[in-house]
Amino acid sequence: MKNRSETLRESIEEMIAIGELLPGQHLDEVTLAAQFGVSRTPIREALNQLMSMGIVVMRPRRGAVVADIGPQQLIEMFEVMAEFEALCGRLAARRMSAPDHAALLAAHQACKDARDNATPDEYFFRNEAFHEQIYAGSRNAFLAEQARALHRRLRPYRRLQLRVRNRTRASYDEHEQIVQAIIAGNGDLAVELLRQHITVQGQRFADLVAALPKLPDKPLS
Repeated sequence: MKNRSETLRESIEEMIAIGELLPGQHLDEVTLAAQFGVSRTPIREALNQLMSMGIVVMRPRRGAVVADIGPQQLIEMFEVMAEFEALCGRLAARRMSAPDHAALLAAHQACKDARDNATPDEYFFRNEAFHEQIYAGSRNAFLAEQARALHRRLRPYRRLQLRVRNRTRASYDEHEQIVQAIIAGNGDLAVELLRQHITVQGQRFADLVAALPKLPDKPLS
């Protein structure tokens, strides 16, 4: 059973991921407490949890703010994320069972439905479930948890990527190749495909930076 601060932490994290709270934005405890109908104590505990995850940081004279990752750090984090996912893919190709393959195919189909019928945000959520199948399929709990932790820190930026023109369709096409490599047990190919899928460079990086929102220099209101 989750306690109140954990539930609040998940809610605030989701608001950050979907862009309701922007990178660099001040997080006012009083305002958040009123918004969620709770005291400041569980809000403070939730923000401390987010700080430990690197999603929220403490700034002098500003208090808690949503972490704002600079372009160089962002590309470095995506490079590490690409290696985490590549290793998960290699192990998943070796270790996934037939039921695991079925779950991966179902997650892939959900991405297709979202690509065809919904918004980029809906695809974002289905995309997360797809990658979670690969993490779990690695059968390496430590690796999966590290991948999830970095994935959480990059969630707002992964979501922004999907808003770039044609990126949702390209992402699904890349998923198709990844699925086939994993089901075929081709770990080397899964590694290469996942690296390419996650790494943000060249035009994709320029598009991501251009998609970054103009940050408000004011508290949450």
